[in-house]
Amino acid sequence: MPRIAGIDIPEKKKIRYSLRYIHGIGPRFADIILEQAGVDPETRAGNLSEAEVVQIAGIIDDGYLVEGALRRQVAQNIQRLRDIRSYRGDRHRRGLPVRGQRTKCNARTRKGRKRTVAGKKGVK
Repeated sequence: MPRIAGIDIPEKKKIRYSLRYIHGIGPRFADIILEQAGVDPETRAGNLSEAEVVQIAGIIDDGYLVEGALRRQVAQNIQRLRDIRSYRGDRHRRGLPVRGQRTKCNARTRKGRKRTVAGKKGVK
C-alpha cells in the first residue's frame, strides 16, 4: 500500500479516490493536488511510481492541513467556543445539534439512543 501523509491508501482504487481516505482531503482538493503533481487522476494508486508518491506527499505536507493537525485544530475551535460560553459551545457541551436543526423529533445522532423516563405512564 502506498503511504501518503502517514496514511495507507487503497492501492486498487484510482488515485483521485484513494486520496480521499486522508482526513481533510475531499474530491476538490484531491483533483487540485493531482493537477499540481501532474499525475493522471485515472491511475491506480498501486501503479504510481515512487517519485509520484513523493511528489504528492510533498504537495500535501506543504499546503494542506490534514489528519492529526486538522483534528487538533477542530478540537481547539470547539474548546474555544465552550470557553467563551457561546451558544454553539453550549450546544456542543450538551451534545445537541449545533447548527439550528430541530430536536423535538429527529436529532438522534447527536442525542444518542432514546432513554425511557420512568413514571410517565398516565396522569389521573
